[in-house]
Amino acid sequence: MHDLDFDHEHAAMTEEDRAAMARFIWAQETVELNTIGIDIGSSTSHLLFAKVTLQRQSQGLSSRFLVVNREVVWRSPIMLTPFLRDGTIDAHSLDHFIHDSYKEAGVKRSDIDSGAVILTGEAIKRTNARAIDELFADQAGKFVCATAGHKLECTLAAHGSGAVALSRQRQGCVLHVDIGGGTTKLALIDKGVVRSVAAFAVGGRLLGQDEKGEWTRVDQSAWLVARELGVATDAKTLSDPAVREKIAGRLADVLIAQIFGDELDELGKSLDLTEPLDRGVAPAAITFSGGVSEYIFETEPRDFGDIARPLALAIRKRLSQRKGLPVIDPGNRIRATVIGASQFTVQVSGKTIYLSNEAVLPVHNVPVVRINPDMSGAINPDEVARAIAEKTSQLDIDPQGLMAISFTFEGDPEYSRLRALADGIRRATTVAGKRRAVLMLMIDGDIGKTMGNLLHRELELPGDLVSIDGVQLQELDYVDIGEMITPPGVVPVVIKSLLFS
Repeated sequence: MHDLDFDHEHAAMTEEDRAAMARFIWAQETVELNTIGIDIGSSTSHLLFAKVTLQRQSQGLSSRFLVVNREVVWRSPIMLTPFLRDGTIDAHSLDHFIHDSYKEAGVKRSDIDSGAVILTGEAIKRTNARAIDELFADQAGKFVCATAGHKLECTLAAHGSGAVALSRQRQGCVLHVDIGGGTTKLALIDKGVVRSVAAFAVGGRLLGQDEKGEWTRVDQSAWLVARELGVATDAKTLSDPAVREKIAGRLADVLIAQIFGDELDELGKSLDLTEPLDRGVAPAAITFSGGVSEYIFETEPRDFGDIARPLALAIRKRLSQRKGLPVIDPGNRIRATVIGASQFTVQVSGKTIYLSNEAVLPVHNVPVVRINPDMSGAINPDEVARAIAEKTSQLDIDPQGLMAISFTFEGDPEYSRLRALADGIRRATTVAGKRRAVLMLMIDGDIGKTMGNLLHRELELPGDLVSIDGVQLQELDYVDIGEMITPPGVVPVVIKSLLFS
């Protein structure tokens, strides 16, 4: 079925096209890709187009292309995410917005080499996600579609805002605060590494006007605040700016307590969406992003029928009373999102591969879980399991679900060390001896086949296993693994890295 009120392009790449592109990429030393980043959230949605330049770092077939330049070439307006009366996202309106953005930017869908679609908040609910997936079905092989729960959204905001880059440049600790429409996300970043994340239900659209201009939108968090304050939540009462400012001020109290690690009162505890932030490192500065940050930094003159402005003013007032931590604009406020995805192909030798079942290939858009357990000496399986558990939790990934565990193996490949490593992986990825999806290991080190045999045959890991070495991955990568090519016994691996401004 097609709408006929705007043009459609049908430019899906065939497998031959993809193979030709891969051959072309490997024939080059420098490659330019056109990429798109699309952010669909509970309150707002927007997209941008970027040009990415990659250079090959070495001559071997396993060499990777690294991003050496990224340039945002067009940004869409910020749109309020359209919803239908039944609470689902209006995919038709969203499709028109995306189509119009392509047209205004002068870009064809066939011009795009890769992209990333980030779904957050209401957009990740099953009925919404299904409708949105259909918008990008014809480009499924080119796009990374990430559904971000509270914790992954914290990490994405930290990267997308520029706070991670700022922390890395300063070689210091930064607390990043992303204040959206319904939630606030915290990320403690030390020297460019996200150490801990947390989220709670404070945002700028907890109260909002309907299409008639009446204050009829009252989210649960705002209702809890109003109940504590003894304030009614009918449209007439909320039409009084003083009432809205009172509610915004109480929400700001909760937010400031979360930022500075104060003991939370009952209201603050009731608004928690995750476990508290682990404050193992003290921040030297605070950064902000999200829609409310536009008012905190006084860069947005307009109002949008919500409480974002009074909330920001209340936060500014309370911050001025808490001395000691400077507040820094990291650069990308409401547009703290991905600019797309870089893409490059890596081929690995068949001698380093373990495939329990070739029929599981190909697989697409497998999220990477990058761990860094201590491998300087004897390997502790409990530490390996804990590292996987912490990272899957931070990235909102089901430890029994589809994922690619990535790590660098250091030291001698002694049996005791490899067995301990395999044992830790098995503990973290099974529950009651069961798994629900194929497990992938992507290893920087020459132990791929050995680890596969240990896990699958000796430790009897349930389900299918793919173990590949000679591959270097990083946080927020996604991988495609193609079918085995025989001869010469290799599998093509396409690595897509989420990119940020």
